[in-house]
Parts: sequence; structure tokens; C-alpha cells
Amino acid sequence: MLTDVERKIPNLRWIICGLLFFATTINYIDRNVISFLKQDYILQWPGWSELQYGHVVGYFQIAYALTMVFAGLWIDRVGIRRGLTIAVIWWSLAVMGHAISGTVLAFGASRILLGIGEAANFPASIKAVAEWFPRRERALATGIFNCGTNVGSVLAQVIVAWVLETLGSWRWAFIVTGLMGFVWLIFWLIYYRRPQDHPRVSKAELDYIQSEPEEKVPSPGFSAMMKSWSKLLRYKQTWAFAIGKLMTDPIWWVWLFWVPGFLDKRFDVKIQKMALPMFIIYLMAAFGSVLAGWLPAIFLKAGWSLNAARKTAMLVCALCVTIVIEAALTTNLWVAVFCIGMACAAHQGWSANIFTLSSDMFPGKAVGSVVGIAGCAGGLGGYVMANFVGGILNKNADNYLPIFIIAGSTYLLALLIIHIMVPRLEPVELKD
Repeated sequence: MLTDVERKIPNLRWIICGLLFFATTINYIDRNVISFLKQDYILQWPGWSELQYGHVVGYFQIAYALTMVFAGLWIDRVGIRRGLTIAVIWWSLAVMGHAISGTVLAFGASRILLGIGEAANFPASIKAVAEWFPRRERALATGIFNCGTNVGSVLAQVIVAWVLETLGSWRWAFIVTGLMGFVWLIFWLIYYRRPQDHPRVSKAELDYIQSEPEEKVPSPGFSAMMKSWSKLLRYKQTWAFAIGKLMTDPIWWVWLFWVPGFLDKRFDVKIQKMALPMFIIYLMAAFGSVLAGWLPAIFLKAGWSLNAARKTAMLVCALCVTIVIEAALTTNLWVAVFCIGMACAAHQGWSANIFTLSSDMFPGKAVGSVVGIAGCAGGLGGYVMANFVGGILNKNADNYLPIFIIAGSTYLLALLIIHIMVPRLEPVELKD
């Protein structure tokens, strides 16, 4: 007779997917708490300004980007279960460290530590999906856990508002959100194992998971990765992809870290009343990711070339982002919310398509390295953009128009550069 520990669970892989979803949700809650405390708390402290806030946001982005480059290698070495456990403990302690901060230096140190810890979440989650799902289900599983980015962005506001109302101190917002990671760890350590080692996976499900075997490709070491990067940087396709990420990734961070302050400053939407606007914005973002991901498939089915299908989908997204400029001009809250939501939706659609550019142009063995190069470029761009936004608002705290003009026009410029550098999307023949 099976013990409780050994009792089989039908469709255990979806429980694993649920754990990855909640890890991603907590990941985004922890990084976004600061944006909801910014206007009424952080900027009121001595020595703080929009410029200092921009610096602190930038520290997180550059730490996150640089660590992301090596996070996949580290997860390969220590394993998913142990690696994500260490990462969640690290970033949960880092976010709780904000509670004992107050100065720019202390907050900056906490943000750097948070960025280092959070960088492991996506490499570990993607690897877990590859381990627990056959190829035909991986896109769906990845889409489900990736929804945690939008859910976490909304829940951060709800939790911060509840903490301020109930416990009265901003410091508790960081402590409560940090503790959530430790609660998640209990379930992670109970349920996560490799499928072939898991006592609660049924033979039928294990056979299904392993029904599409893949060739095992050993993970490269650090020196091999650097050698691969030096080769890939010789190709204009690598630079086109990296420039696209360099220019557009930072815009997403602007929405994450400055939209709550914008709504407060421009429309007097305090944190207690911000739930509905943020929900609308990130609900639109979630739908945008799915809908724009379908566009190339629709165009391809109609007989278009891959080049035309992919770039047209990106053009649609780039054009939709331009509406965000109206958000800085309107005096109507809900018009601004709609415009920002449309921009977030378009960004998510753009992101889905620009990521796919890597597999459009490079063989599978090189995609990871190309994405690593582009991700690093995006993080560096985010650092520059954070300091730029902070500098603009430091001179005039209500001057969001130049920020929104840049955000609204960058995607079109990025697509033009990509098209000039790579007029046709064709597989690259890598040379040794």
C-alpha cells in the first residue's frame, strides 16, 4: 500500500507549473514594492530625489542583467531544485533588507542583492518546464508561469496597500513580501524533484513527459561560453537582435517602476485606489502578449514569408506603443490608463516576437548565447534609461512628456535598425 508521500498525483506536471507561476509572481511582487512606496514615502526621506530613485532602480537592472548572463550556467551546475531554493532565499532576504534601509546607499545595496537573486528565476523555470513537459506543451506551460509577471505587478500594489492600512509602516511591506518566498519554499521542497526521481509521478505521466526525447547537449563552461560569444559577435544578426533589446527592454522597466508615481502625481491616484488602474494595465499586457504572439502564425498561414510575418507583427506592436504619448497629454485618468495598458500590451507582443528572432536566425545550439548577449544589452540599456528618467523628473517632477515620447517612438526606430541590418530573416550558417 502506498504511503502518503508515495501516493501518485494525476497531472503532477501542472502542479510543478503552478509552483513556477507562484515563484514568478513573488519575484515580481518583490521587485515592484518600491514603485508603490516611491511617491508618498521614499521621495519624502532626506537626501532622496527622482534622480536618486533612478540610480537605485538602475542598480537593480544592471545587477539583474549581468547575473542573468551566468545564471543559466549556475542552474545547470547545482540543479533546478537546489538552485531555485537558494535563489528564492537570497532574494527574499534581500527584499526584507530594504526594511532596515533608508539611505540611498543602503537601498542601492539591497537592490543589487535583489537583482542578483531574482536573475535565477527565469533560467530555472524554463529549464524546469523543459524537464517536466514534452515539447508540444512547453509553450503553454511557459505562458502560464510567465503570467506571474503581470499578476505580481498587480498584487504588489494590493499587498502594499493592505500592509500600510493594517500595520502602518512601509517597512512591513518589504518584510511581508519577503516572507512570502519562504512560504513558497515549503511547497517547492515538498513537491519538486526531477520527474524520473519523483515518487509521486505516475508511470503514464512519466512516459508522456518523456515521449519526445531530445538530444542531450552538455552545458558549456564559462570559457566555452565566452568563446561562443566572441564568435557570435561577428554576425550582424547578433548585433541587430541585441540592439533591439537594448532599445526596447528599458521601456518595460519604465512602466514597472514609474507608472504608479505618474498616476499619483498626475491624477492623484493614491496607493489605496491604484488596484483597478494597475489591474487594467496588466490585464491588457497579458492579452497583448498572447494576441501578438498569434499574429505571425496568422500571416504565415496566409502564405506570407517568415520575414514579412515576423516584421509585420513587430510593426503592429511598434505602432500600438505610440499611443502612450497621449497618456502624458490627457487630463482623463482612464484615457491615460488605456494608453499605458495599450503600450504594455504592445511591448509584451513585441517581446514575444523579438525573442523569436533569435531562433529565426540562429541554430538551437547558439540561441541561448545570443539571448544572453541581448539580455545583457537590455539590462545595460535599462540602467541608462533609469538614470535618464530620474534626471528628467528631478528637474521637473511633472515632466513626463519627453519620457513618453521616447517610449512611444523607440520601437519604430528599433525595428528600422533591425530591418536595415537584417533585410531578410534567414538562418545563419555558423562558422567555426
